Amino acid sequence: MPFFKTPFNGYSVRFSPFYESRLAVATAQNFGILGNGRVHVIDLSPNAPIINELISYDTADGVYDVAWSESHDSVLVAAVADGSIKVYDTALPPHSNPLRSLKEHAREVHGLDYNPTRRDSFLSASWDDSVKLWTLDRPASLRTFREHAYCVYSVAWNPKHADVFASASGDCTVRIWDVREPGSTMIIPGHEHEILSCDWNKYDECLIASASVDKSIKIWDVRNYRVPVSVLNGHGYAVRKIKFSPHRRSLIVSCSYDMTVCLWDFMIEDALVGRYDHHTEFAVGVDLSVLVDGLMASTGWDELVYVWQQGMDPRQVLHVMAADRESFVQTLQP
Repeated sequence: MPFFKTPFNGYSVRFSPFYESRLAVATAQNFGILGNGRVHVIDLSPNAPIINELISYDTADGVYDVAWSESHDSVLVAAVADGSIKVYDTALPPHSNPLRSLKEHAREVHGLDYNPTRRDSFLSASWDDSVKLWTLDRPASLRTFREHAYCVYSVAWNPKHADVFASASGDCTVRIWDVREPGSTMIIPGHEHEILSCDWNKYDECLIASASVDKSIKIWDVRNYRVPVSVLNGHGYAVRKIKFSPHRRSLIVSCSYDMTVCLWDFMIEDALVGRYDHHTEFAVGVDLSVLVDGLMASTGWDELVYVWQQGMDPRQVLHVMAADRESFVQTLQP
């Protein structure tokens, strides 16, 4: 399956919500501890297994996450280790980028999420224990959310309610927020160790998943969160990132420091339905395409980005000999 080699260690990968073949990748030098960063915008090639780079943007510090705008097909935002958020427009020449640098966080920005419902705002999660709400038409954040007692690693908008989001923190909690309320509306003490990622189910706005250093993934119903709906065990080390499927209600994908990507169906007894061990270092970024059912991508500290169809071994090179874009996309269908 197509792959892309990055010069730095991979941290995050995101499919474009507008183009089936386009992705953005966040990378950091020296495993993100010290050094430069780079954002890559890449396209799946219709003629070869290698992924083509459309453009890249260098930063003075590592880049930990990226998120595509939900309203402009060429705009993306990047979370940088210096506490800033860089805004890029791929339609503009390199010397015009970044469009803006938003600098309010006191420490590293670790997570980003664009509002898929309202489409005009995004959230940033930082190691300064806070979450900030932004719009691109304002130079300053609209609001800062401060309740977590430790680093905030992940934020996720509810797919049905435009004002509701969740945050996952090293203080071992997931908090539910409504931007219209003065504070968090719910605190889920989900794990006994740091929570590194969270995501909402795309078909049931009451279901949310959390992933932890304790190696587990838990599914929660916010209407009754005292006991999880499901607990998914199978990773050997901390679970770094989780994403619910945008196409199937019960599927969720995860990646871990055990170097694997796992696919789960939390509605069945044997929930682990797929395990991919193509990475040779920590697997830290994973995503599922909104536009193509079953299309997956992952990145890791081995400086590789893989893109593959669910059920296929990512290490198998797929020679796609498509004459045009339409037939190429058809080859990605299950």
